[in-house]
Formats: sequence, C-alpha cells, structure tokens
Amino acid sequence: MTDQIEQEKGSSRSTASSASPPSFNTGSGYHAPAPGKDSAWGAAGSLDGSASSALDALLYPADCYNADKVYWASLPWAQKSAFVNEVSNKEAKRELSEIGRMFKADPLSPIRAYFSNYVITGMGLFVEGWVLFSVGNLQPLFKAVWPECFSKHQVCNKYWTSAIEPLEIAGIIIGQICVGVEGDWISRKFGMVQDAVVLTIFSIGLTAMWGTTLNGWVICWAILLFFYGFGVGGEYPVTATRAMEASSGRGAGAADRMHRGRKTALAFTMQGWGQFVNQTLLILLLLVFHHGSLEPPFSKASAQWTFRVQFAIVTVPTLWLAYHRYYKMDFTQDKRLAEAKKKAGDKSGTSGYSAASLKLAWNHYWHRIVGTAIVWLANDVAFYGSKLFSGVFIGLITGSPSNLKLTWLYSLLNIGVSLVGYYLAALVIDHRMYGRKWMQANGLAMLFIIFTVCAAAYPQLTTPGAGLKAFQAIYLLSGFFTQFGPNTTSFLLAAEVYPTMVRSTAHGVSAASGKLGAMIPAVAYSYIDSNPAKFIIVAAFSLAAWILTMVFIPDTTGLALDEQDRYWSFVLAGKAHEYHGVAVHPRHLSLYERVVLKRHLAYDAELDAQQKIHEMRRVFESTQKEGEDDLSVQQQDFLANTNGSGLQQYFLSERKLNPQPSPEQDQIVASQHRHPQHQSKLAELEGKLR
Repeated sequence: MTDQIEQEKGSSRSTASSASPPSFNTGSGYHAPAPGKDSAWGAAGSLDGSASSALDALLYPADCYNADKVYWASLPWAQKSAFVNEVSNKEAKRELSEIGRMFKADPLSPIRAYFSNYVITGMGLFVEGWVLFSVGNLQPLFKAVWPECFSKHQVCNKYWTSAIEPLEIAGIIIGQICVGVEGDWISRKFGMVQDAVVLTIFSIGLTAMWGTTLNGWVICWAILLFFYGFGVGGEYPVTATRAMEASSGRGAGAADRMHRGRKTALAFTMQGWGQFVNQTLLILLLLVFHHGSLEPPFSKASAQWTFRVQFAIVTVPTLWLAYHRYYKMDFTQDKRLAEAKKKAGDKSGTSGYSAASLKLAWNHYWHRIVGTAIVWLANDVAFYGSKLFSGVFIGLITGSPSNLKLTWLYSLLNIGVSLVGYYLAALVIDHRMYGRKWMQANGLAMLFIIFTVCAAAYPQLTTPGAGLKAFQAIYLLSGFFTQFGPNTTSFLLAAEVYPTMVRSTAHGVSAASGKLGAMIPAVAYSYIDSNPAKFIIVAAFSLAAWILTMVFIPDTTGLALDEQDRYWSFVLAGKAHEYHGVAVHPRHLSLYERVVLKRHLAYDAELDAQQKIHEMRRVFESTQKEGEDDLSVQQQDFLANTNGSGLQQYFLSERKLNPQPSPEQDQIVASQHRHPQHQSKLAELEGKLR
C-alpha cells in the first residue's frame, strides 16, 4: 500500500550455519584470499556466515527461491502453487500488520499513504478521465439545448461538429507518441511537468471557450480539445513508467517484484475515479442550475453554467499537479535512466537513445510491440465500440428512448461497477499464479463470450422480462471485465515488458495504437444499422486480442525490472546468448519467444549465479575508484545492500590479492550455455517443441 508497507524487510536466507558456511565457485579466475583477521573468508576457506547470508539474499531472494535455491517458476505445479501462496500470504499478513501499526500511531496515516503513493501518481489520469469522458457526457446535453447546431446542423458546420472527437483523439495519439519519446530521450520529469502545464492551460481554455456564433464556438471547442488531448495522451506513458519504476532501485527488492503491478493498477484506477467524479458533478451541477430537475427542456444558461463550472473545478487540481511535479516530486528514476543510457552508449557506440538503439529494440522486441500495440488496439475497438451503443442498452433496459437523465444515471452505475473491476484487478494482478497475462487473456475471453451471446441471442435478450434483466447484467459485466482485464493490463504491460531506455517510447506507441482502435467503431458503425452485427464486430476484435495475447505477450509477473535491464545490457553488447538469468526463463517469455526464437534455452541458474557474483565484483571494484559524491545509483545500491554484511570486506580482501585482473577475467562468465533442467510441466512441454 505504501512505500513504508512495501519496503522489503531485508529477509535473507542462509542454507548453512556460520560454523560451516557454503562454498561458492565464483567462476571468474580470481583466487580466494587467504584466511586472516581482516578477511571475510572463514577458516573453512569459504565466505563467513554474514557474507554468505548477504550473498544468498542477493542471489536467491526469499520471495523467488525456495530453501533449495530453486526459482519459483521452475517448481512443479503443486510445489509452485504452495510456494507462491505461502509467500503471498506472508506478505499480506506483513502489510496488514503494518497498516494496523500505522493506524494505531495515527488513524489517518494509511489514508495519507494511499494518497501519496497512488492518488498523486495517478492524478494526471484523474483529470484526464474527468475531462476526456466529459466530452461524451456533454454531447446529449448539447444536443438537447442546441439541436439546430448538434443535431440538425442548421447553424453549425456538420463536419466541425463531427470532427470534435476525432480531433481530440488525434491530439491524444500525437501526445502519446511525442511525450513517450520525450520521457526516454530527455527525462521522465520533463514529460510529466510538460503534461501538467499543457493540461492546466487548456482546461482554462475549455472553461472560457466562446465564439461569436455557435459554429465559431464549436470550432473553438474542437481546437482546444486537440491541444488538451496532447496533454492527455502524454499522461499514459509517463504515468505508467513513473508508477512502476517507483518500486525499483535501492531497497526495492521484493516490493518491485511483488507490488509493481498493484502500484501501476491503482494509479490507473484514478482514471475511473475521474470519470466517476465528473459524472456525479455533472448531475449535481445540472440539478443546481436547472431548478433541481434532470428533465428537459434545459435552458441555455443552465447548460452553459454546468459545463463551464465543471471545467473550472478540474483546473484547480491540474494546476496543483503542475506545481507538485516541478517542485515536490522525486525523480530518482531520471538518474537511473541517464546512467542506463550512458552504459548503453558505451556498449553500442551510440547515445543510448538513438535511431540505432531504437532499431535494435525493434529488432529484438518487435513481437512484443505487436502484442502490446495490437492488443491495445483490439481492446479499444471492443471498449469504445460497446460504449457507442450504450444508448441501445439503456433504451432496451428501461423500455423508453434513452434521454439525458437515463444516460447519465446508467453511465454512473456502469462506472461504479467498473471501479470494482479496477480494484479487484489491483488485488490479484501481482499474484504469480494468475498475474497480468492471464488476467488480460481471461478478460478478453469473457468479453468475447458476452458480445457473442449478445449477437446470437439478441431477439431473446430484447424481449421484456427475463431477457431484459439478462441484458442488463451483460451490460454491467462488460464494464467489469473490461477493467478486470485488458483495460488495466494493457496499460501495465505496454511499459513493463520493455527495458528502461525504451519503456516510455514503447508505451506511447502502444497507447497510440489503442486510440486508433477507438476510432474504428465510430467509422464502422456509420455503415452498419444492425445491432447484432455491431456486437459481432467487437466480439471478433476481442477474440483477435485474446489470440495475440496468448502468442506474443510474456508473463512478467514477479520478474524484477532491474533483471530485464540486465538482460538488455547483454543484448546491447551483442551477447544476448550469454545471458542465463530469469528474464529468459520460460515462464517470463511469450509463446513466440519460446517456440520460435527459443530464447528459453539460454536459461541456466548456476551460470547465472556465477555471472551475478562476477558483476557484483565489478561494481565493487568501480566503487573503489570513485569518490563518494561520484558514485552511480548502481554503485550506491550495491553499497547499501551489502553494508555490514562482510561481502564488501571479502571483495576488498580479494582485490588486494588480485589488483589487476586479466582481460579474460573481465569477460562474462561461461560463454557456452547449457540447456536448463527444469522440473515444471511448462519446461517439459518446451522440450517437446524443440
């Protein structure tokens, strides 16, 4: 729930007593230092108990490895399930205990912690949900008050009234791509501050928009929404990367692996709260300015006051957001990003973020981009496609033509049900036996079933009585499974499955693809009059998204972001085949990566442990050459994680005996990789597919 709650408690495991510590083969060519009082090397010729425990904690964290140092995903299904549930339940008890302790000390502290971790992080999506969805909510009000403009097009240009939402979506797409690139190329802070400023300026513009004629007012509205959409689009990549990267780095450990999805999902939940608050406020404002009634006819004054006041109110949190992001928000992630780009430049001969590095990322991850981008597109076709005929739902359920009152009240009900989906998604999105991939796949499968039933049984479902009650349940279930499924997971996966240096860019491209999907139903439905045919379209896209998820989307539940960056460093060096860590474990690769690319064959737990020891040694060596103020974030993390453990003393003693390691000792350990010996059913299947 909070950084305080999610902070790893430094649990470490030692598989042997201090009297007989385990011996580690470093595999690097270094000689072990001789025993002595200044050495961490024990009398038995191995690491002493403190250093051994510290090394175990770094190599085999307790939330990922069992007592036999077997990675959780390599265990047989029954053992894996038992291990995952034990770790999950233990962490849940710890968090509940921490919440209880916080509540006793200060009853409001858990609420403040929730706001500081999730509400503030997702505040940009809150104002985005508020304004973006208010455009659709205001359309029926404007049509009722100014039919000569928005319905009959007698005084307004039809093309301009029809261009309002497409221009808004175009602005969003441009913002998603541009700010996504800025987030990686310049910094996360630059993108987030820029977005908040843009949203503030144009929310003021939306409040004050005017024209000498109704048509001029429509043109002003459309142009302002285009620029506001740019800020809205930029919120997607920077909020996603900010939310998930807040759990990485020094002291993160288990918090990143066990709670990264929840932090991102709860930040994304703010979009739903923005919709809910906006819809509630519109209802209340219209009641205030229309003499306590939601029934037509509505006066022009009541409509003007309603939409202008709701835009004016959202300006306040947007302005505060710009201030907070510039002056108060911590952006340690930007230092990590800069260091990652510098290392990438050293290895690839580029700036770290360049056309060459983007080309390399595309060549290596094109299938993941197809998965995250096209799945998001297909999901938005289903999501926005179902919204476009929500009026049909409401009219059939209520037995009367859809009017403003019914539309707004049912919209509020549907948002409320969707919020339940948001929170349930956040609750289980990090559980390793379910996780994001299966949540997305199962949500898409349910949407396919729901819309297929609607298409096949449309006459029966539109029959008064039991049929309409079932239709109402289907209407609400579609909103629930959209959030407890692809709408939440696509936001997370579009950033999570990529390395730090291209994460924001990849998310922006995927999100932009999704917004293209939002335009498809609007165009397609203009040529289709049959409601069952419309249901068939969204069902088909749901099925296509399910197939793409199963083939191209990896399951990164429980995989640390730092480990993905570690794998990417091997790719940049042209040595991807020499990486043997869990980032290429079959569990964390897509079906395409396993069956076609066979990247899982490089996984080897023993060689990976040797590589990590070698890498830690190299980091330690580098800390001895820099002043305290010149240490990189990686060096600071190493010193913080090994402070007082004896491991630093071991490396220091070893360094005295080996002041100048040979070039061969600097190379990555074990260039020849072996086939892994997994115990899981998944690995057995992979063996048959080789």
